[in-house]
Amino acid sequence: MKKPIRWMIIFCLILLVVGAAAVKISLGPVGNSDDIVKFVAAEGDTYYSLAPKLKEAKLIRSETAYKLYVKLTKPTSFQAGKYPMKQSMSVKEIVEMLEKNATYNPDAVIILFPEGKNMRGIAKIIANNTNNTEEDVFALLKDEAFIEEMIAKYWFLTPDIQNEQIYYPLEGYLFPDTYEFSGKDATVKEIFLVMLNETNKKLEPYKAEMQGGKYTIHEYMTLASIIEHESWNSDDRAGIAGVFYNRLNAGWPLGSDVTTYYAVQVDMGERDLYKSELEAYNAYNTRSSKMAGKLPVGPICNPGIDSIKAAVRPAEHEYFYFAADKNRKTYFTKTYDEHKKVIADLKSKGLWYVHE
Repeated sequence: MKKPIRWMIIFCLILLVVGAAAVKISLGPVGNSDDIVKFVAAEGDTYYSLAPKLKEAKLIRSETAYKLYVKLTKPTSFQAGKYPMKQSMSVKEIVEMLEKNATYNPDAVIILFPEGKNMRGIAKIIANNTNNTEEDVFALLKDEAFIEEMIAKYWFLTPDIQNEQIYYPLEGYLFPDTYEFSGKDATVKEIFLVMLNETNKKLEPYKAEMQGGKYTIHEYMTLASIIEHESWNSDDRAGIAGVFYNRLNAGWPLGSDVTTYYAVQVDMGERDLYKSELEAYNAYNTRSSKMAGKLPVGPICNPGIDSIKAAVRPAEHEYFYFAADKNRKTYFTKTYDEHKKVIADLKSKGLWYVHE
């Protein structure tokens, strides 16, 4: 083969690869946001006439790529109405939603469950946004048949959650996110199933590590819940996880105040802890000397994915202490003397924040 022809073929192949990559990107999600965008498809609209509207709503990257996809896939017609779209949806997902006529339900309720909420907080959110009461939430959590059903259904739920010392069996396993439900009549079980399904999806990339690691799935989720309350920034979480693992391996108490708050069922910021509460034995209280080298009996809140990732993939270092300042900067130290010096320095500069 003559060189000019060979180079022409190579050049064409490169163009094809680059073009395919560009098309793939153009058909992908605009962003990562899962916030609901109520997109309106009016009477008389077609897939093609929606292109500029979707672009203006920042739901697609390219009108041309969208139209090309529609031309190639030939989707069936859609009905006019409001569609609950998200920037995290691809063109394929947007077209499928239109094709299924999955229009917006005016009776739907959208509920935000923030990262770090404990079960008491979740019960309040459910009661405030649905026709359920807080007592309905706690009643289901006490239903042994329901808990057995959930353990059988989800790989990440184990008999560990049935320990009699655990306050709420599903604490730590309800993934914090924004969810949409059909209406205020959604039952607690329906809400829990939606949240557990999301947990299943979020944990899938870490499944092998969690099932084959040094610690149990329940222990990873327990530590993740502590990290959630002990860290200001996502970048610090792996380092904080490393501190806690170092303490566990050395047979030290974790010494985390957030576990003591949970033990006495008082939310942080509600009031200060009494000395007797800090020292008292409780299966959750890692300030107790009897909890040396031990994790709490279960999670103390429902952590986000960054905290879970940190628990599964901690930073390896020789630090045993950490402290954070008012600017949310974390300082790691190896010895207690170094730790005290950091705190003294922060106090002298007016940067001290009581969060260790």
